Amino acid sequence: MENGYLLTGSIMHRRLRPALHRFVYPVFCIRVRLAALAQLNSRWFGVDRWRPLSLRSRDYGPRDGSPLLPWIRRQLAAAGLPCDGEVWLQTFPRLFGYAFNPVSFWYCHNAAGQLCAVLAEVNNTFGEHHSYLLSAADGQHINASTLLHCNKQLHVSPFCPVNGHYRFRFVEKAQHALVRIDYHDAAGALLHTAISGQLSPFTPSNLRRALFRQPLLMLGVISKIHWQAWKLWRKKVPFFGKPQAPQLPISRNQPPP
Repeated sequence: MENGYLLTGSIMHRRLRPALHRFVYPVFCIRVRLAALAQLNSRWFGVDRWRPLSLRSRDYGPRDGSPLLPWIRRQLAAAGLPCDGEVWLQTFPRLFGYAFNPVSFWYCHNAAGQLCAVLAEVNNTFGEHHSYLLSAADGQHINASTLLHCNKQLHVSPFCPVNGHYRFRFVEKAQHALVRIDYHDAAGALLHTAISGQLSPFTPSNLRRALFRQPLLMLGVISKIHWQAWKLWRKKVPFFGKPQAPQLPISRNQPPP
């Protein structure tokens, strides 16, 4: 079994109203098997150590640096979900020690290898975070046709209030992955977001090539967030103040509205 993959692709964001606004940026991220994190260390990538590309345990889950796999298994067990399979974390790595992850995905499988839950861990630019634990109805496994819903809990953009809901879809094909996130408010669909790309082996040479292509990826992510916010402001899209952060760190998905 592979211990990790490099996902090279793009992120697309499209706003439908009150002004049409769309952008696409190239990105790369990593998908790593939590049971094998210690085996991923190399000259170019490190877990809880400095490398040009790295992953820090304290950036995720309990955010105290403790092992991630026992933590996510406890969350799954508490929710009554299978917790005996492999868990993969898809995230932006730290580049030269710096990272900002708008969203990371924990792909949680049962013992038979079926995808049974996804934890979408969202961070905003104010240092706040919230996780949405998504699972299919009636214990079914998640496939390309599964549509998962959850109520919005975290303030992410000053151009969207904290209400409405997200709709997630996860599509996995041979060497290709796609996540669709659609945000709906009371008037219907407002935002469409997609993260997609090709999966390649987690080798030092592939990591090195990705880093050399986009050495300022993480600085670019945060700067482009502010650049797009300025463009929305120029288009006179309504601005909403930031409410208090959610009290609970994790919320469960909801039935379709």
